[in-house]
Amino acid sequence: MGETIFAKIIRKEIPADIVFENEHILAFKDINPQAPVHILIIPKITEIEKTLDIDPVRHSKILSELIDAANKIARNSGISGSGFRIVINCGADAGQEVYHLHLHLLGGRKMNWPPG
Repeated sequence: MGETIFAKIIRKEIPADIVFENEHILAFKDINPQAPVHILIIPKITEIEKTLDIDPVRHSKILSELIDAANKIARNSGISGSGFRIVINCGADAGQEVYHLHLHLLGGRKMNWPPG
């Protein structure tokens, strides 16, 4: 695993406000939240820098687990009824700052469109 801040959080070298964890997934509160609920959901085992690096055959299980975790966290956070947004940024122009695949789960307020 590369030396991203997320790798250090996974190894518990850097503290994070963890809201969900299992064998393959770690989810924690964003330190710069853009909504009342803003959770980052990352794969622990498979490091994929960005969506362009996803292999649909090799990574299908971890992608499914990421979405499943997002749904569980949305339910546990009380935002599943009102709605939530899942965002994946790919590349610098899209706003990706950490090159370790991650989902942003956002909710707890009305979202605007277009988002950017």
